[in-house]
Amino acid sequence: MRFSEATGRKVVSTADASTVGTISGFVVDPATKKVVAVALGKTSGQGTMLPFGSIAAFGTDAVTVASADAVVAPDDRLTELSAKQHTILKKRALTTAGDEVGTVRDVEFDPTDGSLVSIQLDDHTWNGQGLVGAGSYAVMLRP
Repeated sequence: MRFSEATGRKVVSTADASTVGTISGFVVDPATKKVVAVALGKTSGQGTMLPFGSIAAFGTDAVTVASADAVVAPDDRLTELSAKQHTILKKRALTTAGDEVGTVRDVEFDPTDGSLVSIQLDDHTWNGQGLVGAGSYAVMLRP
C-alpha cells in the first residue's frame, strides 16, 4: 500500500464503530525501515498519533483499531521522527555516494507490519530497505 492511497483514510474503532481520526501522514523510522506510527488529523480526542502496532487492519475503506484509546499524544521519539526535517515525501534523494537520484514522490509499505517496500522516485523505484536516513536536506539511500 502506498502513502498516497492511505492518506485521508478514516480510522475506525472496532469497539463502537466510531471514527477516531483520519490519516494525515506517516512516521518512518529509518533505523528500522518501518512505518512506526500514522499521524491523524480530525481526531476525536487530544492525541494525534496512532502507533503502528495499535492498528488492527488496513482495509480498502478504513483502518481499524480496537478503540479510540489507541490514539496517543506523541512521545519524544515520535515527536522527533515526525518533525518536518525527518519526513520523507517531496525530498531530494541522494545515494550514500552523494549522487542525486530524484525526488521522493511516494512510499510503498507493507500494511501488515509497516515495513518499507519501495520508495517511489521521479521515474523509478528504490528498495525501501535501502533507506539510510532522512534529514532537512535530503533522504539518503543505500544502493
